Amino acid sequence: MSLQVRGLEIEIDGRRVVDGVSFDVPDGARVGLIGESGSGKSLTAMAVLGLLPDGVTARGSVRWNGRELIGLPDRELARLRGAEIGIVFQEPRTALNPIRTVGRQIAESLRIHEGLGRREAAARAVEEATRVRLPDPAQIVRRYPHQLSGGQRQRVATAMALACRPRLLIADEPTTALDVTIQAEILELLASLVDSDGMSLVFITHDLAVLSRVASHAVVLEHGRVVEHGPLSTLLHHPSSPVTQALLRDATATLWRPGGAG
Repeated sequence: MSLQVRGLEIEIDGRRVVDGVSFDVPDGARVGLIGESGSGKSLTAMAVLGLLPDGVTARGSVRWNGRELIGLPDRELARLRGAEIGIVFQEPRTALNPIRTVGRQIAESLRIHEGLGRREAAARAVEEATRVRLPDPAQIVRRYPHQLSGGQRQRVATAMALACRPRLLIADEPTTALDVTIQAEILELLASLVDSDGMSLVFITHDLAVLSRVASHAVVLEHGRVVEHGPLSTLLHHPSSPVTQALLRDATATLWRPGGAG
């Protein structure tokens, strides 16, 4: 399955904030959307899933496996979310329900999309917690989000997104709120799960160092427009746009050093 975005425009109260964005995510590809804050990268991802806030409108074309998603009724989009397209948000504290155990939250998508019973879904939740390398998964699924560390909450959010084995994962700055050590662990986990499941990845970030750990291609955005795109190795070693050059200068040295990227 592939994602094709063509001429995407997004407006907020009549002001265009994404202007003609186009890119492809072939089956199994790892593509990064990168740019500074306000470049339109997260709004672009939300448009793919039909999750734009009220008052925000999208035009253009977003096709998933040939099916147009722009204008698709929310009920049909809801069937795709989790089942075919998963998403991991930047801050799991706000994405997770504080009054439900994390095991119940992991199990919820399995019950909705795969029709599992309560007991079978609970058992699968433990399996998914194990897969994202949570410690003592049989016990941790009984806990609530506030009882977990930031890194553990992000692993739970990842388990929720991947429980139904979607064909595409959208990760919206999933490591920004984490310290460097935990950040590296989550990046390695995401990369290994994407590989093992053979899924496609759209990874959103403002940090070229982070992107170099998980993606092979990149789309660089500035003020809602694509200013450069291509293999990540080319952008790292031969950036052509001033935006990419600035991102390269700001790349976090602890995660990536020139000469270390392929």
